[in-house]
Amino acid sequence: MSIAELLKADEGKTLEFKQDLSSPKNLLKTLVAFANTAGGKIVIGVSDTTREVVGVDNPLDEEERLCNLIADSISPRLVPNIEMTTIEGKTLLVVEVFLSNSRPHYLRSIGPETGVYVRLGSSNRQADRELIAELRRSVEGVSFDALPMPDLTPADLDLEALQAAFGTSRKLDDQALLTLKLLARHQKRLVPTKGGILLFGRQRTQHFSDAWIQCGRFYGTEKIDIYDHIEINLPLPRAVDEVLLFLKKHAYRGADLSEVRRKDVWSIPLGILREVIINALVHSDYSQRGAPIRVVFLDDRIEVESMGILLPGLTIQEMKQGTSRIRNPVIARVFKELHLIEQWGTGVRRIFSEAREMGLREPKIEEIAMRLRFTVYLAESHRVSADTRKVQTEEHAESTTHQPTQQPTQQVTQQVTQQVKKLLAVSIGELSRAELMKATGLKDRVTFSKNYLDPALAAAFIEMTQPDSPKSPTQKYRLTEKGKQVLEDGI
Repeated sequence: MSIAELLKADEGKTLEFKQDLSSPKNLLKTLVAFANTAGGKIVIGVSDTTREVVGVDNPLDEEERLCNLIADSISPRLVPNIEMTTIEGKTLLVVEVFLSNSRPHYLRSIGPETGVYVRLGSSNRQADRELIAELRRSVEGVSFDALPMPDLTPADLDLEALQAAFGTSRKLDDQALLTLKLLARHQKRLVPTKGGILLFGRQRTQHFSDAWIQCGRFYGTEKIDIYDHIEINLPLPRAVDEVLLFLKKHAYRGADLSEVRRKDVWSIPLGILREVIINALVHSDYSQRGAPIRVVFLDDRIEVESMGILLPGLTIQEMKQGTSRIRNPVIARVFKELHLIEQWGTGVRRIFSEAREMGLREPKIEEIAMRLRFTVYLAESHRVSADTRKVQTEEHAESTTHQPTQQPTQQVTQQVTQQVKKLLAVSIGELSRAELMKATGLKDRVTFSKNYLDPALAAAFIEMTQPDSPKSPTQKYRLTEKGKQVLEDGI
């Protein structure tokens, strides 16, 4: 890119303008951030506010001063490419830094624990301990999800859920689990990997507290007034369909949901959203802490946020062009084996291609506060009507009094249909209320009773093992023949 083209570009992940060297600390932070993230250029002699070319006085002296500053202030040693160029009769210094194989670089005055910076958009962000470790692993070619968990045993993997996911086509013995890297050898014994626990761990969130999905449907176009929400805490491959189920619940045309299912007519781009959700699950940085994966359904768009910024060397523009780097190869391979991923590196490019074909506004990818947000814009408004809002308000009022609805309205029946179906799908054998809540990923007892358990009991899809003692502490629930028929018919 020529200097004229650079001056027309906006500051961003790989470009910054500086008027002079009067504030060298900020410039040094940017150099460190560029070296740790994706490389970049700093143009000195241009106002970073007005974009006016002011030039550099005594450019040879300033170049020498800059070289000395870098050598004295940054570790490990960083050697950028510095060139002088002239435009409008004024001399500029262009400092180019490439992604470094010696990362993480840091400012010596602050130290290796707090002096590491990465680039987020047009700003520099101090890296925390987890991100610093991720930068080191990226140089060493080691992925977080392939690391062993020496305090655990193979029994900490849910082998039944794992075998159910793969079906009968593949026998999952120890050797197969080693090949998939769900197990690893550690000090002459087999232990699960982090990827194995993230995918099929019995106590996933005990080890990775943010490895779950929060879905919310909001009124309007701002994330202020929530209409419906669900928490999904299932093995990652199963979570894909659960998220789509939640989105479908709020995206049908017309009043007859069964008719919509039959015709498969939806008012949101499910194919695009499926790719975005899979991308979030496969590429999240599970070493980070702070928040789960979030799926936000607004009237005009759906946002999917996942943990972690882009891998070193990767930019948003490169993502849009189809460049792919896999953060979690263990998780990615399992998704590929389960046919959730069709072909490596095509997902993001397919998202943008399908959006163009459907006449949708181009999806947006952003790095925000150490998270990646993928926004899919909708073709039409999905405004929640006043009547529907009234129903939801009444439901909430009823739930606070713990009164189950035995004769729900047609609107409410449509809303719980998929929830009841979800409950039936996990009702294997005789399970307690706590076991059913865990299997459905629910934590709120009232929400579970009102939207899942009570409707299923009222419809005689499940039954109590001790019907004469409904409040017994040993009470369990099982599918009825009617419930089994519902599952078999796929209703």
